Amino acid sequence: MFQATLAAELATRVGSRVEIATGNNLIEGVLSGVTDDLVLVVKIDTGYDNTTVYLSLDAINFVRFPVAAA
Repeated sequence: MFQATLAAELATRVGSRVEIATGNNLIEGVLSGVTDDLVLVVKIDTGYDNTTVYLSLDAINFVRFPVAAA
């Protein structure tokens, strides 16, 4: 039940910078897609290559949307 609510809220924030914590990882990047079961984050690296991370909704402990410094 909560997964559907989480997926719906995350879908409204596609394109935003995001920090997602799982049991043993903190993933930072741009939220680029959400399905009923998965979250897609493009992890921004300082180099030329970007890493795409797929996370299961039930593996997420918390989500944070950092505010850009002015």
